[in-house]
Amino acid sequence: MDIKVLIADDHAVMRDGLTAILEREQGISVIGTAVNGREVVSEAKRLAPDIVIMDIVMPELGGIEAAAQVRDYCESTKVIILSMYSTVEHIFRALQAGALGYLLKECAGSEVVEAVRSVHAGNRYLSKKVSDAVVDGYVREHRSTSPLESLSPREREVMLGVVEGESSSEIAEALHLSPKTVETYRSRLMQKLGVADLAGLVKFAVEHGLTGQG
Repeated sequence: MDIKVLIADDHAVMRDGLTAILEREQGISVIGTAVNGREVVSEAKRLAPDIVIMDIVMPELGGIEAAAQVRDYCESTKVIILSMYSTVEHIFRALQAGALGYLLKECAGSEVVEAVRSVHAGNRYLSKKVSDAVVDGYVREHRSTSPLESLSPREREVMLGVVEGESSSEIAEALHLSPKTVETYRSRLMQKLGVADLAGLVKFAVEHGLTGQG
Protein backbone atom coordinates (compact mmCIF):
# COMPACT_ATOMS: atom_id res chain seq x y z
CA MET A 1 0.00 0.00 0.00
CA ASP A 2 1.29 3.46 -0.92
CA ILE A 3 2.49 5.93 1.70
CA LYS A 4 -0.20 8.63 1.67
CA VAL A 5 1.22 12.18 1.86
CA LEU A 6 -0.47 15.54 2.48
CA ILE A 7 1.58 18.62 1.50
CA ALA A 8 1.04 22.00 3.16
CA ASP A 9 2.74 25.17 1.94
CA ASP A 10 1.35 28.59 1.05
CA HIS A 11 3.53 28.77 -2.07
CA ALA A 12 2.20 26.94 -5.13
CA VAL A 13 5.72 26.40 -6.49
CA MET A 14 6.74 24.46 -3.37
CA ARG A 15 3.52 22.41 -3.35
CA ASP A 16 3.83 21.55 -7.02
CA GLY A 17 7.54 20.80 -6.74
CA LEU A 18 7.14 18.48 -3.77
CA THR A 19 4.19 16.76 -5.41
CA ALA A 20 6.19 16.14 -8.59
CA ILE A 21 9.15 14.73 -6.64
CA LEU A 22 7.05 12.38 -4.54
CA GLU A 23 4.68 11.22 -7.28
CA ARG A 24 7.67 9.94 -9.27
CA GLU A 25 8.47 7.51 -6.47
CA GLN A 26 7.01 4.04 -6.36
CA GLY A 27 4.98 3.43 -3.23
CA ILE A 28 4.31 7.12 -2.43
CA SER A 29 1.09 8.94 -3.27
CA VAL A 30 0.22 12.62 -2.68
CA ILE A 31 -3.44 12.60 -1.64
CA GLY A 32 -3.94 16.30 -0.95
CA THR A 33 -2.51 19.78 -0.41
CA ALA A 34 -3.21 22.69 1.93
CA VAL A 35 -2.32 26.39 1.78
CA ASN A 36 -2.53 27.41 5.45
CA GLY A 37 -2.22 25.96 8.92
CA ARG A 38 -5.91 25.66 9.67
CA GLU A 39 -6.54 23.92 6.36
CA VAL A 40 -3.82 21.34 6.93
CA VAL A 41 -5.35 20.38 10.28
CA SER A 42 -8.79 20.08 8.64
CA GLU A 43 -7.45 18.08 5.69
CA ALA A 44 -5.45 15.79 7.97
CA LYS A 45 -8.64 14.97 9.88
CA ARG A 46 -10.52 14.36 6.62
CA LEU A 47 -7.90 12.42 4.67
CA ALA A 48 -5.98 10.62 7.47
CA PRO A 49 -2.63 10.73 5.62
CA ASP A 50 0.36 8.69 6.74
CA ILE A 51 2.65 11.72 6.41
CA VAL A 52 2.11 15.48 6.47
CA ILE A 53 4.88 17.67 5.05
CA MET A 54 4.30 21.26 6.13
CA ASP A 55 6.08 24.59 5.98
CA ILE A 56 7.05 26.04 9.35
CA VAL A 57 5.67 29.49 8.42
CA MET A 58 2.13 29.59 7.05
CA PRO A 59 -0.85 31.96 7.15
CA GLU A 60 -3.56 31.65 9.83
CA LEU A 61 -1.76 29.01 11.89
CA GLY A 62 2.00 28.50 12.19
CA GLY A 63 3.44 25.18 11.09
CA ILE A 64 4.64 24.20 14.55
CA GLU A 65 1.24 24.73 16.15
CA ALA A 66 -0.44 23.05 13.18
CA ALA A 67 1.89 20.08 13.69
CA ALA A 68 0.86 19.87 17.34
CA GLN A 69 -2.83 19.91 16.41
CA VAL A 70 -2.35 17.25 13.71
CA ARG A 71 -0.67 15.02 16.29
CA ASP A 72 -3.49 15.71 18.80
CA TYR A 73 -6.27 14.87 16.37
CA CYS A 74 -4.62 12.31 14.05
CA GLU A 75 -2.52 9.98 16.17
CA SER A 76 -1.42 7.76 13.27
CA THR A 77 -0.26 10.69 11.11
CA LYS A 78 3.43 11.56 11.22
CA VAL A 79 4.64 15.12 10.57
CA ILE A 80 7.68 16.42 8.68
CA ILE A 81 8.42 20.13 9.06
CA LEU A 82 9.88 21.92 6.04
CA SER A 83 11.80 25.04 7.00
CA MET A 84 14.29 27.68 5.93
CA TYR A 85 15.43 27.94 9.57
CA SER A 86 18.27 25.77 10.84
CA THR A 87 18.42 27.18 14.39
CA VAL A 88 18.26 24.69 17.23
CA GLU A 89 15.36 26.64 18.77
CA HIS A 90 13.15 26.10 15.71
CA ILE A 91 14.13 22.45 15.46
CA PHE A 92 13.47 21.89 19.15
CA ARG A 93 10.02 23.50 18.92
CA ALA A 94 9.14 21.28 15.97
CA LEU A 95 10.20 18.13 17.81
CA GLN A 96 8.34 19.22 20.94
CA ALA A 97 5.21 19.65 18.80
CA GLY A 98 5.50 16.01 17.77
CA ALA A 99 7.20 16.30 14.37
CA LEU A 100 9.37 13.32 13.49
CA GLY A 101 11.12 15.03 10.58
CA TYR A 102 12.74 18.41 10.04
CA LEU A 103 13.91 19.28 6.52
CA LEU A 104 15.64 22.42 5.33
CA LYS A 105 14.09 23.89 2.19
CA GLU A 106 17.48 23.86 0.50
CA CYS A 107 17.68 20.06 0.69
CA ALA A 108 17.71 17.94 -2.44
CA GLY A 109 14.62 16.14 -3.70
CA SER A 110 16.16 12.78 -2.86
CA GLU A 111 16.35 13.82 0.79
CA VAL A 112 12.62 14.56 0.84
CA VAL A 113 11.91 11.04 -0.40
CA GLU A 114 14.35 9.57 2.12
CA ALA A 115 12.66 11.55 4.91
CA VAL A 116 9.18 10.35 3.95
CA ARG A 117 10.23 6.70 3.93
CA SER A 118 12.21 7.02 7.16
CA VAL A 119 9.50 8.86 9.11
CA HIS A 120 6.83 6.48 7.81
CA ALA A 121 8.90 3.67 9.31
CA GLY A 122 8.75 5.44 12.68
CA ASN A 123 12.23 6.96 12.65
CA ARG A 124 13.18 10.57 13.28
CA TYR A 125 14.69 12.30 10.25
CA LEU A 126 16.63 15.56 10.31
CA SER A 127 18.23 17.31 7.36
CA LYS A 128 21.83 16.30 6.88
CA LYS A 129 22.96 19.84 7.76
CA VAL A 130 21.29 19.62 11.16
CA SER A 131 23.40 18.15 13.95
CA ASP A 132 21.65 15.27 15.68
CA ALA A 133 23.93 15.53 18.68
CA VAL A 134 23.12 19.22 19.24
CA VAL A 135 19.40 18.62 18.98
CA ASP A 136 19.50 15.63 21.34
CA GLY A 137 21.31 17.69 23.94
CA TYR A 138 18.92 20.60 23.57
CA VAL A 139 15.84 18.38 23.85
CA ARG A 140 17.19 16.74 27.01
CA GLU A 141 17.93 20.14 28.54
CA HIS A 142 14.49 21.57 27.76
CA ARG A 143 12.33 18.46 28.06
CA SER A 144 10.38 19.72 31.07
CA THR A 145 10.93 23.45 30.89
CA SER A 146 8.70 24.59 28.03
CA PRO A 147 5.69 26.60 29.26
CA LEU A 148 3.78 25.31 26.22
CA GLU A 149 3.60 21.89 27.83
CA SER A 150 1.26 23.31 30.46
CA LEU A 151 -1.36 24.28 27.86
CA SER A 152 -4.16 21.94 26.82
CA PRO A 153 -5.03 21.59 23.10
CA ARG A 154 -8.13 23.77 23.68
CA GLU A 155 -6.08 26.48 25.41
CA ARG A 156 -3.69 26.52 22.45
CA GLU A 157 -6.63 26.92 20.07
CA VAL A 158 -7.96 29.87 22.06
CA MET A 159 -4.50 31.43 22.20
CA LEU A 160 -4.09 31.16 18.43
CA GLY A 161 -7.44 32.82 17.89
CA VAL A 162 -6.51 35.67 20.21
CA VAL A 163 -3.12 36.36 18.61
CA GLU A 164 -4.65 36.19 15.13
CA GLY A 165 -6.93 39.09 16.15
CA GLU A 166 -10.19 37.21 16.55
CA SER A 167 -12.73 38.41 19.10
CA SER A 168 -13.94 36.20 21.95
CA SER A 169 -17.25 35.78 20.13
CA GLU A 170 -15.51 34.71 16.91
CA ILE A 171 -13.33 32.23 18.79
CA ALA A 172 -16.35 30.94 20.67
CA GLU A 173 -18.28 30.35 17.46
CA ALA A 174 -15.35 28.56 15.79
CA LEU A 175 -14.73 26.29 18.79
CA HIS A 176 -18.41 25.83 19.73
CA LEU A 177 -17.93 27.42 23.13
CA SER A 178 -19.55 30.33 24.94
CA PRO A 179 -17.71 33.70 24.93
CA LYS A 180 -17.50 33.47 28.72
CA THR A 181 -15.74 30.10 28.47
CA VAL A 182 -13.30 31.55 25.93
CA GLU A 183 -12.52 34.41 28.34
CA THR A 184 -11.86 31.85 31.08
CA TYR A 185 -9.49 29.90 28.81
CA ARG A 186 -7.76 33.14 27.81
CA SER A 187 -7.22 34.24 31.40
CA ARG A 188 -5.97 30.81 32.42
CA LEU A 189 -3.52 30.36 29.54
CA MET A 190 -2.06 33.86 30.02
CA GLN A 191 -1.50 33.06 33.66
CA LYS A 192 0.18 29.78 32.76
CA LEU A 193 2.47 31.48 30.24
CA GLY A 194 3.28 34.38 32.54
CA VAL A 195 2.12 37.11 30.14
CA ALA A 196 0.10 40.12 31.26
CA ASP A 197 -1.44 41.49 28.08
CA LEU A 198 -2.23 40.83 24.42
CA ALA A 199 1.09 42.27 23.22
CA GLY A 200 2.96 39.85 25.45
CA LEU A 201 0.86 36.95 24.22
CA VAL A 202 1.49 37.84 20.55
CA LYS A 203 5.23 38.15 21.21
CA PHE A 204 5.25 34.75 22.92
CA ALA A 205 3.36 33.11 20.04
CA VAL A 206 5.69 34.55 17.39
CA GLU A 207 8.85 33.62 19.31
CA HIS A 208 7.64 30.05 19.69
CA GLY A 209 6.56 29.55 16.08
CA LEU A 210 2.89 29.22 16.90
CA THR A 211 1.50 31.72 14.42
CA GLY A 212 2.05 32.82 10.86
CA GLN A 213 2.70 36.38 12.06
CA GLY A 214 6.22 37.77 12.20
